[in-house]
Formats: sequence, structure tokens, C-alpha cells
Amino acid sequence: MIMVEGEVSGKKYREPFSKGVLARSLTRAEMDPNKAYTFSSQIEAQLKKDGVKLIKLDDLVNIVRQRLKKEDSEIAVQYGLWKRIRKCQDPLVILIGGSSGVGTSSIAFEVANRLGIRNMISTDMIREVMRKIASKDLLPTIYESSYTAYRSLRIPPPPELDEVLIGFRDHVDTVSVGVEAVIERSITEGISIVIEGVHIVPGFIREDLVSRDNVHMFILTLEDEEVHKGRFYSRCRQQWARRPLERYMNYFGAIRRTHKYFESQANKYHVPVIENIDITTTIESIIEDITKTYGSEDHVTETEG
Repeated sequence: MIMVEGEVSGKKYREPFSKGVLARSLTRAEMDPNKAYTFSSQIEAQLKKDGVKLIKLDDLVNIVRQRLKKEDSEIAVQYGLWKRIRKCQDPLVILIGGSSGVGTSSIAFEVANRLGIRNMISTDMIREVMRKIASKDLLPTIYESSYTAYRSLRIPPPPELDEVLIGFRDHVDTVSVGVEAVIERSITEGISIVIEGVHIVPGFIREDLVSRDNVHMFILTLEDEEVHKGRFYSRCRQQWARRPLERYMNYFGAIRRTHKYFESQANKYHVPVIENIDITTTIESIIEDITKTYGSEDHVTETEG
């Protein structure tokens, strides 16, 4: 049996070499699952041939990377990036925002899976918790959708102001308190997490949180209105979802106004804006941006845990 020696918080541990674990890490680097398992088997065969009984984790990673460079340079790069992120001491907090229908939940799931992050939460879930602890009389706007929050404003805004955006800002400002609490808890507990939803808006989350090197915010957009509408049709094609589709279409103009607001806030606060047409391109853009700061030598441990 081949044993792999790693280190966590200065303490060494040993565990059996696993083709399955190595294959999963390779699939996160976009290698085909079948190819990943075959590759892992070849690594195991090579180690046995060389008479290896015990290998340090970093040495195993180097062997994998060297072999990948010969067989698939693109996968080698992706694998290297993933390993750099995995070696960071600080938890990674990824915030993905955008108006209804732009695909924040789909992208959040894929990014979390690619980076091996097990925790993901929607801001809609945070809003639901807040609804349970605050009455409709106290916080009326969170009992509406983000794009219909204006209907619950106690004081109608002046006619020269955009009531949709005023309601939206009130809605987001309230839920942002819960979002901040989740971020703070993740940082304190050392838990990496992806948070997504319509309440991730630049300028509404405390600067001391979003300015950290291990907290990254992204805004997704869809410039073409017809493409944006198409996402709703795709989401609601099931029989049970036809009523929500009608609601989305009735308020599509309001949704697009919040969409423009996301863009303006992102530009104001220098937050990356990603046109979410192709899922693969979007994911690669997010990961590339993260690794510009997170995963540098200042953030990684000497040995991977």
C-alpha cells in the first residue's frame, strides 16, 4: 500500500493513496471523469513500479503536474490553480450577484464544485430566515421580490425618482445585514463559501469585509434583453413553473432596471462585471480573477493540508 504524508496546522498525517481522490481533483481541473480515473491509475502504477511506499503530498502533486504538462498543458494549468487555492490558509468567500434570471445560482454551483467548496447559500435563503424573525410591519420590503419591493414602501417616493430602484435598494440594504453576518461567520470559522443572489450588490456590504484578499465579488450580466428573457423561459419550462414565468414577464421591465443598477454600482466600486453567455467562460473568468490575489505566496501554507 502506498501512503501519502500531508500536514495540517503543523501536524503530519498519513493516509492511503486514493485513485478516487486524485481523479476528483483532476475533474475539478476540467478533465473528463473517465480520463481522470485512467490518469490516476497510471500515477499509481508509476509509483508502484518505482517502489514507492511513502510519498509526501507535495511530491505527489509535483509528479501529477509534471505528467499533466506532457499530456495536457491546459489541464496542468487548471490543476495548478486549483492546488494553489486549496493551499491557502484563509477561507475563500465568493460573492456572485446579478438581477433575477442572469444565472447567479448556476454559476455559483459550478464555481463551488470546481474549487471544491462545500458550502453555498442563496441570499434568498438568508431573506427567508430574516422574514421569520422580523414581521412584515417592521420590514415590509423583504416580503416582496427584489423587483417588486417598491410596492411595500410606506412613503411613496417623489415622481422624479425611480420607485423600482428605491424599493430595490431598501430591500437589498435590509438583506445585506444577513449577508454580512454569513461572511463574518465564514471568516471567523475558517469556512470557505459561495454566496449568490440578487442581494449581492456593490456598495451595500461593508467595505472592511469586501476589501479582504480572500473575499471576492462578481456581478453577472446579460446585455441582450431577449437572451435574458430566454433564461426565464428555460427556467420555467416545467408545467408547475408557468405562473412564475408570467410574473417574471410582467415585471421584466423592473428586472432590467435593477440589472442596469447592478452594472452602475459595479463600475462605481470597481467590481468585475461578467457577461454570462457561456458558462465555461464565466467560470474561468471568475477563477482567473480570484487567483490574481488569493493563492499567492503570502496566503499559502508551506505544505498542503
